Amino acid sequence: MDSDARTGAAIEEHWRASEADEVEAEHAIYAEDAILDYPQSGERFRGRATIAAQRGGHPAHRHFTVLRISGHGHLWVSECVITYDGAPTYSVSIMEFAGEQVVHETQYFADPFGPPASRAALAERMPG
Repeated sequence: MDSDARTGAAIEEHWRASEADEVEAEHAIYAEDAILDYPQSGERFRGRATIAAQRGGHPAHRHFTVLRISGHGHLWVSECVITYDGAPTYSVSIMEFAGEQVVHETQYFADPFGPPASRAALAERMPG
């Protein structure tokens, strides 16, 4: 298995473990001194233990649906729907790797919205 295949498999395992609420497996992908940024709230979390602690304290029931994982080398992107207590939020996770571990992740969140009528003649429904 080449390096990109191993990285892709590690990311898939991360999201599988996130869905299964397997905290240790979910965070095994992160370097000990990894950084996680949430630009919308302006928060930065330093270190694997801190990243795991802030996720472990989330009061909502979470469900993860991975739409697409793409990347090469040290930069990978996951597009997901994260459902918090039944409410879906679209998420983009940008993971930067050094070797086989994430050293920096930036995660963006966006709530779904209905399409405006003014674009109805131009657009088609996305699959899924």
